[in-house]
Amino acid sequence: MLIDHWPLLGLHLATPRLELRLPTDRELAQLADLAAEGVHQPDRMPFLVPWTDLPPAERARSVVQHHWLCRGNWSPGDWALNLAVFENGRVVGLQTIAARDFAVLREVTTASWLGVRHQRQGIGTEMRAAVLHLAFAGLDALEATSGAFEHNASSFAVSRKHGYELDGVDRHVVRGGPVTNRRLRLTRDRWEAHAEVPVSVSGLAPCRSMFGLSAGA
Repeated sequence: MLIDHWPLLGLHLATPRLELRLPTDRELAQLADLAAEGVHQPDRMPFLVPWTDLPPAERARSVVQHHWLCRGNWSPGDWALNLAVFENGRVVGLQTIAARDFAVLREVTTASWLGVRHQRQGIGTEMRAAVLHLAFAGLDALEATSGAFEHNASSFAVSRKHGYELDGVDRHVVRGGPVTNRRLRLTRDRWEAHAEVPVSVSGLAPCRSMFGLSAGA
């Protein structure tokens, strides 16, 4: 079976409202359809790479290609886990957790998006809680990083709930203009102090080597 060779297919995260896991091909198509419907208001761009500026059909295709790319390029020293987010069995968005040299640095980074019709309902807070639990409780991470442009108030609100602290700024050019990205960092101690959302993880043990960890690490 494919799961014998790619055990990440059996990794499941759950919160009171949500399930996070790798999507099937049918669910990946649903995720692409959701992106085609819209991820944010046209006058705002929350992403460093403005993939949402693509026409709907190309935007949907880019979601599929990116998902395949991350799977194909996976290595224990450089990985990105793109988990589809489900509420009541329907796809509502994507939550990514990624790392380089995780076995040495014990540091992860996160990113995410939700379909427009699923925003401002508390889903972003729970999906972030799920991957932070995977990182700290499941993989024994020491720190987690994130970031958001200055105008992205909703992303900052989610990060504050989880205890992130400001960690400096970066300047970029997006859509031909300057933007300021505010970096955020979460230590293990602050995660423990702010973790309030119950999270369960199943299917992690067979995946540990794929994250660069030994079975008992």
